[in-house]
Amino acid sequence: ASSIGGKKHSISTDYVLKVLGLDICSDTFVGNDMLRGVSGGQRKRVTTGEMIVGPRKTLFMDEISTGLDSSTTFQIVKCMRNFVHLMEATVLMGLLQPAPETYELFDDVILLSEGYMVYQGPRGKVLEFFESLGFKLPPRKGVADFLQEVTSKKDQAQYWADPSKPYVFIPVSEMAIAFKNSRFGKSLESTLSAPFDKSQSHPSALSRTKYAASRWELLNSCFAREKLLMTRQSFLYIFRTFQVAFVGFVTSTIFLRTKLHPVDEINGNLYLSCLFFGVVHMMFNGFSELSLLIFRLPVFYKQRDNLFHPAWIWSVVSWSIRVPYSAIEAVVWSCVLYYTVGFAPSAGRFFRFTFAQFVLHQMAVSLFRMLASLARDLVVANTFGSASLLLVFLLGGFVIPKDQIKPWWVWASWLSPLQYAQRAVSINEFTATRWKKISAIGNNTIGYNVLHQHGLPSAKYWYWLGVGVLIGYAVIFNIIVTLALAYLNPLSKGKAIVPEETEENSVRKDVESEKLTSDSSSAQGSSKKGMILPFEPLAMTFHNVNYSVDMPV
Repeated sequence: ASSIGGKKHSISTDYVLKVLGLDICSDTFVGNDMLRGVSGGQRKRVTTGEMIVGPRKTLFMDEISTGLDSSTTFQIVKCMRNFVHLMEATVLMGLLQPAPETYELFDDVILLSEGYMVYQGPRGKVLEFFESLGFKLPPRKGVADFLQEVTSKKDQAQYWADPSKPYVFIPVSEMAIAFKNSRFGKSLESTLSAPFDKSQSHPSALSRTKYAASRWELLNSCFAREKLLMTRQSFLYIFRTFQVAFVGFVTSTIFLRTKLHPVDEINGNLYLSCLFFGVVHMMFNGFSELSLLIFRLPVFYKQRDNLFHPAWIWSVVSWSIRVPYSAIEAVVWSCVLYYTVGFAPSAGRFFRFTFAQFVLHQMAVSLFRMLASLARDLVVANTFGSASLLLVFLLGGFVIPKDQIKPWWVWASWLSPLQYAQRAVSINEFTATRWKKISAIGNNTIGYNVLHQHGLPSAKYWYWLGVGVLIGYAVIFNIIVTLALAYLNPLSKGKAIVPEETEENSVRKDVESEKLTSDSSSAQGSSKKGMILPFEPLAMTFHNVNYSVDMPV
C-alpha cells in the first residue's frame, strides 16, 4: 500500500503519526515565537518523528525530558516504546530522574557511574543484582532514585540491608567488578563475544549512499515542500501582488500621460525619474526574502546535518520556485504603469521593459537571499541589507550621474547592479522614434540629451548588456547562497561565563562581598576569567496557585 502513488500522505507517515500520538495534531502548525502551535511535548515528538519516518531504526536520545513535566515525559517515552516494539527498533535514552511510571516503560537499564558500567541488563533484574551486594530498595522509593543514590558515598548507607555484617562503603569500581562476575555480566560478555553471522544481515542494513533517495526524488520532494510552503504563505504573496498594483496605480497618477509629452528635455527628465522609481521599487520588493530565509535556516541546518538532502538541491528549488512569482510581479507592474504613464507605445519595447523588470526582481531576490545566508541572523542581515540598498542606490547612476562620481569610487559604480538596470530601461525608452526629434538645445536629439545629461550611454546594445549583467549577478548570488548553505553553520548564541570559585576566593567573598575585581580573582588563583552578572535577590510570593497534571493512562 505504501508504494501506491497519488496519495497525499504515505502509509509510513500515517503509521508514525499514530505511534507517536501525533495524529490528533497532524494538521496543526508546529509554531514559533509569533505563532501558537503544538505543545512542548508534541514538538519534541515531531522532532523524533522526523528521524524515525525514514529507514532509521536506531536512535540515541540524551536528556529529552529537559523543560518538560513528568506527564509529558511519560507520554514521549511511551510513544518511543511503541515505536521500538511495533517497528523493531532500538533506542538508547538517557533521562534525568525519571518518574517511576516512566522508568517502568524501559526494557533494559544501563547504570553508569564514575566511568564504570555498574549494571547493564533487564530492568526487572536490577534490584536482584543490588540485593546480592547487600542493598535493598526501601518502601515508597522510586527505583530510578535508588539507582542514582546507591553509588553515592553520601547516600549509600541508607540502603544497606544485610544485618549479618556491618556496613562498609562499596566503591563504584568494586560494584563494576561484581557485575562482571555476576551472571548478568557473564551473560552480557558471552553475547558480545559471539561473532556476528553476516549471512543473517539484510542487504539494506548498512547505508551505501550518503542520502536515502536519489537526486531526482530529493528534488521532487523539496519542490513539493516549497510549493506547500508557498501555498501556506499565499496571503503574503497575494498581498505583495496587490501592493505592486497599488503602488503602480499611485505612480501612474503622479506621472500621468496627459501631463507628460516627449517634446523637450524637461519632460524627458520626468520620464527618466519614473523609470528610476520603478527600478527602485522592484529592488525593494526583494527585501522581504531576507527575513523569510532567516526564519527557515534553523530547520534547514537540522535537516542538512541529518543528511535529509544536499544544500544545492534546497537552494536551487527555493530559487527556481520564485521565478514565476517574479514574472507575475513584473507583468503586474508593467501593465499598470507602462501605458498609463505613456512610455514608448511599441509592443516590443513594452515586452523588453517587462523582461528587464523581471530580471531585476530576480537579481534583488538573489541579493537578499545571499545576505541572509551569509549573516544567518535577522539583525545582522537587516543591517547589511539596508546598507547595501543605500550603496546600490547611491552608485546607481541617477542620484549622482556617473560622470560626477569621484575617480576613486568609479569602480564601485560599475559594480552596482542598479546602474545596469537603469541603463537598460533608459535605453529601451529613449532610443524610441519619438525621442529622435532634434532638440532646441544643440544639434542632438532630445533622447540623446536626456541620456547624456545623466551620464547614461546612448548605444542600443546597452539594453541587452544591462540585462545580461543582471542575469549574471543573479546566478553569482545564487551560487554564493548555495556555498554558504553547504559550508556555513548556524551562529551559536553567546553565554555568560562565571569563573569557578576556589576556597580562598570564597573566603574573600565572605569578607568583602560588595566588590569583586579581576585583579583580586587572579590574585586568589582563579584559573578562568569571565563576566560576572549583577544579581539582586528578590522575594516572590504567590497566592491561590493551582497546578494540574494529567495522570498517565
